[in-house]
Amino acid sequence: MSRPSYLGLLESGELRRRVGRAYLAMRSCMLCPRNCGVNRFKGETGFCRTGKICRVASANLHFGEEPPVTGTKGSGTIFFANCNLRCIFCQNYPISQLGNGEAAPPQKLARMMLNLQERGAHNINLVTPSHVVPQFLAALLIAAKAGLKIPIVYNCSGYDGLGALKLLDGVVDIYMPDIKYCEHEIAERYSGATKYWDAVRPAVKEMYRQVGALKVGEDGIGAKGLLIRHLVLPGGLSSSEKIFEFIATELSRDVPVNLMSQYFPAHKAVNDPVLGRRITKREFEEAEDALHKWGLTEGWIQNM
Repeated sequence: MSRPSYLGLLESGELRRRVGRAYLAMRSCMLCPRNCGVNRFKGETGFCRTGKICRVASANLHFGEEPPVTGTKGSGTIFFANCNLRCIFCQNYPISQLGNGEAAPPQKLARMMLNLQERGAHNINLVTPSHVVPQFLAALLIAAKAGLKIPIVYNCSGYDGLGALKLLDGVVDIYMPDIKYCEHEIAERYSGATKYWDAVRPAVKEMYRQVGALKVGEDGIGAKGLLIRHLVLPGGLSSSEKIFEFIATELSRDVPVNLMSQYFPAHKAVNDPVLGRRITKREFEEAEDALHKWGLTEGWIQNM
């Protein structure tokens, strides 16, 4: 296993400086595209409903991620409570929107990461971390000093701020964004996301700049790089082909895409006239055809 880059940042003192800059940014928070401007350092909360201390719903080994992330021993997933989106179809809405979880100050979050490493996790997998970058960095500083040495996976919605991502340069080994839409009106209606497509394109480009396309070791475990997820939604709401065009022409055809078919109506989508059903086999096949059309790597497609 290659040595995670954050260990070099720890030794140079840069990781500590990143923590300082991240906490300073919380005093008028512009870390995500919401740009709420609240003083989270003093406990104020904006759209993500998270102040100085983050909340964690669970920290456990997970075996249902993409094979390069799950490996044979599992991915050390940490599910953060709250979110900077309000997807009406969110399958984890008790965590993402109701905030179910417990307060996790840096020392506690660091212990979670170290415990997952002790249990054999291939990596630390941050699930929905876009709103808690400062809290994560503070915990990483503690954990790395105490012996953390496995890669970091950033498992997000793509609705990330460039300022926060630059703080993660050299920290995150694998970026795993889920690009949901490319139409502003649809993103606003179904995820409460203002100008989602305008935010996600530069964010994913920055992720690619930092780590390139996903590289997998001889053991089949992801070492570093970008892996994109795309969930096919009913009625063509996810505009799959336009997203694949962006990946192929503005990133690289070497970036693997996990085309996901497991959508089902959850939360407020149950009674929605469009989202209130599963996707059809034909809808998935059309998305798969578009993926092939743009010559993208067919990475770990979940078939129906």
